[in-house]
This record gives sequence, structure tokens and C-alpha cells, in this order.
Amino acid sequence: MRVRGRRRKSIVFFITLSACLVALAIALNVGWIILNWREVALLVLGIVFFIVLIFGLVLNTTFLIREIRRNEQHDAFINAVTHELKTPIASIRLYLETLKTREVDQDERREFYNIMLADSDRLLHTVEQVLRAGRTGHKRQRIASSVIDLGAMVRECLELTRVRYGLSETALIYSESPEVSSAKVSGDVDELRAAFSNLLDNAVKYSADEVCVWVSVSALDNKRVAVRVSDKGIGIPSAQLKRIFKRFYRVPGRFMARVKGTGLGLFIVHSVITKHGGRVFAESPGLGHGSTFTVHLPRV
Repeated sequence: MRVRGRRRKSIVFFITLSACLVALAIALNVGWIILNWREVALLVLGIVFFIVLIFGLVLNTTFLIREIRRNEQHDAFINAVTHELKTPIASIRLYLETLKTREVDQDERREFYNIMLADSDRLLHTVEQVLRAGRTGHKRQRIASSVIDLGAMVRECLELTRVRYGLSETALIYSESPEVSSAKVSGDVDELRAAFSNLLDNAVKYSADEVCVWVSVSALDNKRVAVRVSDKGIGIPSAQLKRIFKRFYRVPGRFMARVKGTGLGLFIVHSVITKHGGRVFAESPGLGHGSTFTVHLPRV
């Protein structure tokens, strides 16, 4: 919190400094024009110099503020990853020490093993997210292309999400249009599976007290197929709908801060879908009214 406070003060300081410099430049230029209004050549030169100076100051301030915000996002990402790595490691260590120092019955031992396996899966998921974000960030990376049954893949991701979070049959609802059975897409199976798994994970994590997620697969036309993931969660402010796909970006606010994350999930989704020739976008009526993520992919 103190670091954020200092950075906000730095932003305010540099904005104020730039505004003062712009005001000083305007005052000096106006005074110079008044004193030399009879000299046409000097007047034109002064105006050109003034425009260049103002443009340079505005450009410098813009880049400075952008860099400060980028550093804040990087710090938030490091803190989030540190938490996501440290928490399961500490949990696993605690249960191992318990098993080492005292006798436990078979049922309790089995429970400890299940918790440690769950923590290991969480740890592995975080590492895979970071590695995948690094790979998807390279635009020249080749795609291991194969023909994929999109409906079957989405159903598979749905069942994995249901098992991972221990959800009931009514928590995740799936539907598809009749023509989807013949809809195939071309792409990397692992990459697309990771993209849809991230969308489902977000829908569950950002749901309210009761998880209710609708997933649908439908054919838009002969060339495109659509996958929609809708939830009744905390929603997204309209001003943030395009920013959420940036790397490390997380929507600010108390509601969003309740859910831990690295800010990489939606970046991975956007990168993977774009590489496969598709597009992804988000819709939301606002905070507290849920959200819908739609993916369009070309058919083969």
C-alpha cells in the first residue's frame, strides 16, 4: 500500500511538473511573439519550436505515466504469483511435518494426501499459467494444428472444471445447437483446451455465493462457430471490458480483490484465440450482474 501511495504521488508530481512546464512554455512563447511580431521569420520559427516543445512534453508525460502503471501491474503480478506459489507449498509442508511428527489414523492420512494432491495441482496450474503466458506472448510461435471436435473439447473442459471445484450438475449447464455435431476447428488441442479452461475457471471463481454458469456452442454460419460462457457473478464495469485481456491486468476494486489471480488467464485466452484466427470479447451489464465471454473460431 505504501509503494502504491508513493507511485501515485510520483504520477501527480510529474503531471504537475509537465503542466507547469507547458504553462511556462506558453507564457514564454506568447511573450516572445509579442516582442518579435514584426519579424515574420522569427515568428514562424518560434511557433514551430513551441509546437515541438509542447508535443515533446506531452509525449514524455504520457510515456512516463504508462511506465509507472506497467510497473505497478508487474509488481501486482509478482505479488500474486508469490502468493499462489507460497500458499500451497506452505500447506504441503505443514501436512508433511504433521505426518512425520505424529501418528495419524488411515482416514486422516488419506485426507492429508488428498489435500496435498490438491495443493500440488494448484501449484502446477500456477506454473503452467506463467509458462504458457510466456509461450503465447511470442507471435512467431508455430501452432501444432489438427482437426478438433470443438463441442467435445468444451464438454471435456466443463467436466474437468466440475470435478476440480466439486460442483453439482446444475452448477454448470451445457447446450449446443444441432449443427455443432459436424462443426470442426483446426488448431492446437492443448492451447485451445487451456483457453476454454481459463474461461470456465474465471466464471466459477468470480461467481457469487451460488455458482451458476451456462456454456453454449453454436454455429454462427458456414465459416464460424461460437462458444459462450455466461455467469451470474460479480460482473465487469463497462470501462474495463477491453482492458481485461491485457497481460497482468486485473480489474481494480474490492469485489475483484477477493479472488486471487495472476492476471494471465484472459491474456492467455486472447492470445490463443487470436493465433487461431478467431476473436474473443466480453460483455457485462455491470457490477453485480454477471458477464458473458464469447469466442468465435473459424470452421474447417
